[in-house]
Amino acid sequence: MDPSSAPDRQLQGLATEEFFYFFLRLRKSEIRRSVQTLRDRYPDEPPEALARRLIAAKTGLSLLGGALLYAPALVPGAGQAIQLLGLVGATSMLTRMHLYLILEIAHLYGRDIDDSARVPEMLAVVAATGLGAAAPMLVKTLGLAPLYSVPAGALSCGAVTQTIGYAAIRYYRHDTAATPDAAAAEVSASI
Repeated sequence: MDPSSAPDRQLQGLATEEFFYFFLRLRKSEIRRSVQTLRDRYPDEPPEALARRLIAAKTGLSLLGGALLYAPALVPGAGQAIQLLGLVGATSMLTRMHLYLILEIAHLYGRDIDDSARVPEMLAVVAATGLGAAAPMLVKTLGLAPLYSVPAGALSCGAVTQTIGYAAIRYYRHDTAATPDAAAAEVSASI
């Protein structure tokens, strides 16, 4: 089905599009291109198998991003500014990667990624990414050595990627009558 021909199509507003494009560098044409490339490479695989490939690829990136997120804590004498820059940069990258992941999965299942229904789903992903990135802060709170924050960051970010990805598969493979609030609740419940 061509999403542009759907009679009840509710497009995202221009301000929303601009926000995701300029602040999170979200390029929907890249999402469509990567999904088409995946379909071309594995033409006989169903959407769920292709989605699992996306999750596996992004989990590796998420593990690396999570480790880099807390690596500045290992540098003795690294200032608060350097640690904050690392936190902001890695969290931004992880957020963007997770947004691409859910939109790629939505596109695999034939959902219109320009539909306004995707906005609450994307906001739930941003919140989940923030929670995953904050989890290693427990290492400091518990008084453990800073060395543990790197593997904790990697594992928590990897777990969030898997949780987001598999929640997206469950949500998007269901009936199109499912609500965005149900998707947000499912992601929140999975975390």
